[in-house]
Amino acid sequence: MKRVVVDHFGGPEVLRVVEEDDPRPGPGEVLVRVLAAGVSYTDAMLRAGSYLGVPNPPFTPGYELVGVVEELGPGCTRLRVGDRVGALTVWGADAERVCVPETGAVEVPEDLDPAEVLNLVFIYMTAYQLLHRTAKVKPGEAVLVHGAAGRVGTAVLELGRVAGLHLYGTCSARDRAAVERLGAVAIDYRNEDFVTRVRALPGKGVDVVLDGLGGKLSLRSFRVLRPGGRLVVYGHSATVAHGRKSWRGWAVWYATTVLVGLWGLVDPRRRVSAYRIQRLRGHRHQALPISGRSRPLPVGGEPRDPEWFREDFGALLELLRRGDIHPVVAERLPLTEARRAHEMLESSASKGKLVLVP
Repeated sequence: MKRVVVDHFGGPEVLRVVEEDDPRPGPGEVLVRVLAAGVSYTDAMLRAGSYLGVPNPPFTPGYELVGVVEELGPGCTRLRVGDRVGALTVWGADAERVCVPETGAVEVPEDLDPAEVLNLVFIYMTAYQLLHRTAKVKPGEAVLVHGAAGRVGTAVLELGRVAGLHLYGTCSARDRAAVERLGAVAIDYRNEDFVTRVRALPGKGVDVVLDGLGGKLSLRSFRVLRPGGRLVVYGHSATVAHGRKSWRGWAVWYATTVLVGLWGLVDPRRRVSAYRIQRLRGHRHQALPISGRSRPLPVGGEPRDPEWFREDFGALLELLRRGDIHPVVAERLPLTEARRAHEMLESSASKGKLVLVP
C-alpha cells in the first residue's frame, strides 16, 4: 500500500509517499480501506512540529478519514467487514489502509459522499463541540468567532445560526461578504479594533468568544466578555510562521495562555477553557480547564468521549440530511499529491475541505 510520510519537520517539501505492506489490526482494532482522508491546517502544524502531542518523525499525517472496514482484529464485536466508517485519527490517515480502534470509529451511511462526510468528522465536530460541549451556548447568546471565514469558523457560523445565536466574526475585508452570507456580523480585523467594536454592542460585550489562534489575541478576547462569559481557546495557530514551527510564537502562546488563565482565575464572573478534539481518543474529557469555574468532568457518572463522538456525529448527520449545514469540498486529489494539497492549504488558495483520495 501507499502512505504519506513526514521524515523530518518542515514545510510541504518534507512530505513523501512510500510503499509498504498492508498493516494488520491488533486487539480492538479494525483495518480500514481509506476512501477519503482530510488535509487540514492541523496537518500543517503536525508537519511543522508545532502541534501539541505531535509524534516524532517518521510518521504519517492525516487527522481524519472515511473508509470501509476490511478486517477485524481480536475482540471487535460492534463493526462488521464491509461497514463504512469515519474515524478521528489525529495522525496516520493519509494512507491507503489504516488500523483504527473500533471504539473510535463511527458508522457512516453509504448513500452520502465520503468526502462531504469527512467534514463532519473533524471540522464540524470541532465546531459543534466548541459550541455545545464546552461553551454550552444558549439560544439568544452573542458569540464572537475569530477566523470566521476559515474552515472551522464557517462551520461554527452555520451551527450557530441553527442554534439561534447572535454571531460576530473577525475576518479580512475580502471575506466579509462570505461571513455575512452565513448570518454573522463581520469585523475586519485589519482595519477595525474588534475590542472597541464588540464593547459598543448592547450589553457591552459577548457571552462567548471562540479563539483558534491563541497568544495575545486570547488576552484581548477576554476583555470583551460580559459577566458570565466564556472564552474557549481551541488552537495555537500563532505558533507557526511561514509553514514552520515558531519558537517565538510558542513562547508568546504559553506566556499569554498562562496569563489569561490567571486572569480568569481571579475573575469570578468569567471563565476560560481550552478544547482539544484529540482527547476524544480514549480520554474522559476533552474540555481542558484553564481557570475559573471550568473543570474536568468527573471520572464516574459522565459519558465517555467515544460515546460523545458518536452522539455528536449522529446529530451532525441529521443536520446534513436536513440541509441545515453545507460542508464544502474544495478539491479532491490523489494520495500521491499530498505535497500539493499542503501547498494549497498554506496559500489559502482554496475554500472548503481539501481531500486526499487513495
